[in-house]
Amino acid sequence: MATALNTIAQGQEKHSLPFYTIQRGTGMADDAAQNFPMGARRFGRVNWLGLGALANREVQRFLVVWTQTLAAPLVTAGLFLAVFSLAIGPARGEVLGVPFIVFLAPGILMMTVIQNSFANTSSSIVISKVQGNIVDTLMPPLSPTELLLGYLAGGVARGLMVGAVITLALWLLLGQPVTHPVWLLLFLTLGAAFLGVLGIAAGIISNKFDQIAAITNFIVVPLSFLSGTFYSIATLPPTLEVMSRFNPVFYLIDGARYGMIGASDASPLLGLCVVAGATTAIGAVCWHWLRTGYRLKP
Repeated sequence: MATALNTIAQGQEKHSLPFYTIQRGTGMADDAAQNFPMGARRFGRVNWLGLGALANREVQRFLVVWTQTLAAPLVTAGLFLAVFSLAIGPARGEVLGVPFIVFLAPGILMMTVIQNSFANTSSSIVISKVQGNIVDTLMPPLSPTELLLGYLAGGVARGLMVGAVITLALWLLLGQPVTHPVWLLLFLTLGAAFLGVLGIAAGIISNKFDQIAAITNFIVVPLSFLSGTFYSIATLPPTLEVMSRFNPVFYLIDGARYGMIGASDASPLLGLCVVAGATTAIGAVCWHWLRTGYRLKP
């Protein structure tokens, strides 16, 4: 009896060892002998296959419903321009040396880009948490950096696609050429990245859609509307003007305006540094949360 129990115990111990075998190439016996502990990385410094799969999944999420994610923002931006054009019209006069509608267009462009980028990353994480399949993202051998970049790729891609569509529509409707296309592309990309990492942080913190809606309504929308989207901050009282300069979204709106019409309230180089620093800081927080599994792992 004792001998039989020892044999069973040894067999259970043998099969419970947390090891698996990697077979490369044709799977010959010389490679089959190479054992790695469960969870050990076997893809080098970067798991390009996993990172590409996650990024592709995030992009396909919004491409499948392109009428909601790409066409709807175009309609919303057009309605903003139409309402302001009908309500104010030419009576507003020029702002920064251009007609008011032309001044307004870059702000609406950037506002739409950043809101869509935030929505893509935040909704992806929250939906996974609500449906209970967040484990499908956490279990694969992806590092915190790869998870961060994978989610961010979807947000940036959606933001840039929306930006490209709206920029083309604005050019056709207003006849306003892009004065500095490189600066415009740089600020659109940075804006999508900034709100993308903010969306990742919001998705990690939130456990249900009500919490995401609260963050959108009380943080993202005020940052967008109170950032010079519809006005030049030079017209504000001194105190409000100083407060606006602490809002990173102001530099995004101002940078997009510089790229499109060649005029701005602040230096585009300063705006680039401010937004890059804010993006890096929030990204570092998200990386730490992804590494520790904060509000992601049970």
